[in-house]
Formats: sequence, C-alpha cells, structure tokens
Amino acid sequence: MDYNYLSELLFPDVKMTAKELEAKYPERNLPDGAVVARFAPSPTGFVHFGGFFPVMAGERLAHRSGGVFYLRIEDTDSRREVEGAADALVRTLSHYGVEFDEGETATGEVGAYGPYRQSRRVDIYHVFAKLLVASGRAYPVFSTDEELDAINTADKKAEIKSVDWERDAEARREAMLKQREFTVEYVERELAAGHKFALYVLADGDGERKIKFTDLVRGALLLPENDEDFVLLKSDGVPTYHFAHVVDDHLMRTTHVIRGEEWLPSLPKHLMLFRYLGWRAPKYMHISQLMKLDPDGSKKKLSKRDMGANMDDYKRLGYDPAAVTEYVMTLLNSNYEEWRAQNRDKSYRDFPFSVKKMSVSGCLFDIKKLDDVSREVVSRMSSDYIYSALTEWAGEYRPDFASLLSGDENFAKAIISIGRGGKKPRKDYGTWVELVDFMSMFYDETFRISDKYPEGTDIGDVISVIDAFAASYDEGDDMNAWFEKIKKIGAPLGYCPDMKEYRANPDAYKGSIADVSMMLRVAVTGRLNSPDLYTFMHIIGKNAVILRLSSMKAAISSVNPEV
Repeated sequence: MDYNYLSELLFPDVKMTAKELEAKYPERNLPDGAVVARFAPSPTGFVHFGGFFPVMAGERLAHRSGGVFYLRIEDTDSRREVEGAADALVRTLSHYGVEFDEGETATGEVGAYGPYRQSRRVDIYHVFAKLLVASGRAYPVFSTDEELDAINTADKKAEIKSVDWERDAEARREAMLKQREFTVEYVERELAAGHKFALYVLADGDGERKIKFTDLVRGALLLPENDEDFVLLKSDGVPTYHFAHVVDDHLMRTTHVIRGEEWLPSLPKHLMLFRYLGWRAPKYMHISQLMKLDPDGSKKKLSKRDMGANMDDYKRLGYDPAAVTEYVMTLLNSNYEEWRAQNRDKSYRDFPFSVKKMSVSGCLFDIKKLDDVSREVVSRMSSDYIYSALTEWAGEYRPDFASLLSGDENFAKAIISIGRGGKKPRKDYGTWVELVDFMSMFYDETFRISDKYPEGTDIGDVISVIDAFAASYDEGDDMNAWFEKIKKIGAPLGYCPDMKEYRANPDAYKGSIADVSMMLRVAVTGRLNSPDLYTFMHIIGKNAVILRLSSMKAAISSVNPEV
C-alpha cells in the first residue's frame, strides 16, 4: 500500500511538517538536570485534593532544579467541560501559592510553547497523525454514525483501559484484524461519500511479552507490550488523551510526567507512540491514590464526594494556604516533618524535596493531622499577617465580624498577639473559623456565656467573689498585685491561696485559688478555658470587665433570688 498517498487522502489540508514544528518548539535552554514538569487537568470541575499532589510534586521538582513548571489545559472533551472551570482552577491554585512559569494564568496565556489549551492545538496533532499514516503506523476506520458517536463521546477515564476487550482477548484480536483490512480504493470511496473516520494506531506489540521500565516512584517495572489498536483521532478530528499528551509533552519539552497510578496500565501505549514518532519518552512518576479511613477502619480512595476532596473547601473553612501546603509536604516526603522540626522559620521551598522519599503504597488523608499541622503553622505567623489574612477571609465569609476587625485594628491585633512568639507559642486555633470563635469572647457584640459553672460550684461564693473583685479591681495593678487580690478574696471563703498546700491537704479547704479564678473567668470570658485572665481583662478594659461581672451577678440572681 502507498502510505504516503493514503496520508494525503486522509489529511489533504495538512501542509505543515513535523520538521517545522520541531523548529518552532526547540529544546529549552536550561541548566543540566533542570526539570520541565506540567499540570495538565481537564476543566471538568474543582481541583481535587488528590490532584494537588502531582501539582506540588511537579512544582517542587521543577523549581528546585532551576526548571520550568507549566499549566496545560486538556480540554478536548467539550461535552465534559464545565464553563469557567479552567479559570477557577487557576484561581484556586494561585490561592495556594502555586504559580506557573508558562501556560494558562489569571491574566492570559504566557510562554513560547503554546497554545497551552489542547483545543487550540488540533492542527498540530494532525501533522503527526499524517506522519504516522505515512509511515504505516496508523490507519482509518470508517464506521456507522452510532459507532463513531460512541468513540467521540468516550471520556478521558474511559481511555485508561478497555475493560470489555481485556476480558476477551480473542474478540479484541479479531476486531483489530478486521478493521485493519482495507484498500486505498475503499478509503477513496468512503471519503467521496462524505463519511468520517476515526484514526487508529497500528500496534506492533505482543501482550505475552514484557517491556522493562523504571518509574521514578515505583522503581523497575515489567509491563506487557501494547497489542491494542487504539484511537488516536476521533471522527471529529479531536485527539484522544493518549495521542495528545504524547505530542504535547514532546513539543513542550517535558522531562517529567507526574500523574496518578490509574494511568500505569496505559503506559505501554504511550511508550509505543513515543517510539513510533522517534522521540525520547519523558521520565514518568505514577503517584499512588490518596486514601481515607472509613469508620470501619478500611481504607478507600478519597472520592469527589468526601469531605476534604474539594480544594476550595479549605478556603471556606478558613485554612490558611500555608497550612494546607505544609500538610501536603508532610505527605509527599516521609522526612519532611523531621526537617521542619530543625528548620522552624524556613519556607517549605527550602526543603530538599526528593522523589525517593515519596510513598509507593499511597498516603492517608487525615483531617485531624491537617488541623494539628495548621495550628503549628498559624502559631508561627506574625500578628500582622494573621490580622490581614483574617480580615480578608472574614470580608468574604463573615462580613459582620470583618466590620469589628476593621473598626479597631489595634484591639484586634492585641487579641491575636496573646501567647504569640517565644519557644512555645500558644496553639489555640488553626483556622480562621476557630480564630473568629476565639476572638468572639473579647468583643461585646459577640460575647456570650458559652460554659456553665461546674456542678457543685457554690453560687453564693460566686456572687461574693464577683462583688469583692469588682470593688478592688485596678487596671494599674501588675500581675502579681492582681493575683494577690484574688487570693485575699478567696481565703476568707475557704479557698486555699497556695496550690502546693492545697494539693497536700485538699480536704481541709473548700477549694483552691484555681476555683476562685474560674468563677471570674466564666463571668468575664464566658468560658471555662480561655487565655490568661489578667491579659484578657487588660485587653477588653475595666469598663467591660465590670459590666460583665455585673451581668453575671444579675443572671445568677434572677435564677437564684435567695442568693
């Protein structure tokens, strides 16, 4: 068969050559060892937490090596595309500090290796499709409208593996052999009749033979050769994932492909295409799926419907981007936490990220671990940063509280500064939601009594403590003088002023100085657990302290008029 003639029949409008495209997209001028990696999502919805893994891994590999990290939008399946999803994706990743050197950005496309949307690269794919036909590596299949429609509507996931064909290898072989049997005259007739075709690759593999391959995460692998003729171009001329990503990764000079383990069975197909086109394949890393623990203790894939799957949720829930990226780093490299313990003040970007430290078995998503990491991260932030980030977040999600924050910046920062700094900073909150709850006890507009006095508390003593403290409170007292007054208030009521003495002989007393402080704490903060009471009172001011004590006394008296 004259394959050159066949290629002209099928692609008469393709005049550009592969050589011209190679010249248009030359090898990148980068340092030795520089990594060129990409994130290549389909714009079909939100950014999945599991998808954030390859993003972080690719970004770290590229930028640690002086390379390039780019964003390519794989939007060839228009039926699944969600309007605005690509722009939302860029905004979400930017929120978490992921900036791309090339590709789709919030201000438009950047870079010399575009277009970075596959829907705008169809002419490029046709050049190499024609080349494969001319070399006898690809052939057309003219089918019924129903069959072609099934091919055209196949989504990216369906391209991973043909389950039905895998079950019946003999049927698969017969189907392939039948569709390979055609003549040039047949093609001419079909085209003249206006019939469309899908372009298939002509596989040369034997499924009984193995190919050796080294995955950067999984190590040496033995994979069956590809013996399946699969679709390169659908009948509308749009490429499948298998074909498009091979062409793009070559022309964009990608050195490392980082993707989920579900694509591992398709790897022989991709390696075959690289070989057919005479290109060196990039290095591949197939990352294990992110898992979660079910209530019964079993592990399951973190699905789109699970809490924590949508990256946008973390913003709504008030997690700072730095906390989320920090948590991801603990999952990506097993030695990250050890490094962090020794480098408290450094950016995660200073960490020597290594592919060798990535898990082969997969990582476990743990929201409690994220909360712990978040509290640790927030505890190291400056008051100025927290105030700014909290105000911005509250403006979108809690405008009522944003007004309080902006109404008195110094007051807000004084609250945020409690317990900040030093070797052991307080870790009262890890999200802006928790911080709003923490701060609400300071503002008159949001203050409320959240906790009751513990069972057994002498309400008459509470009234006595409130009266005595209100009468003696002086904002000018230092902490020692302030605490001495509380001791003197409690002692006549039977509360031991010395904790050591009380622990030695508790039966001799009604309670301790801690109980007296608790009576004041609930009245002034509304909670049994709160920041240092002396500091708290100084922040809200004497008028607020006296007012809250009076309100508590009135509330107790209304319920217990005999007191």
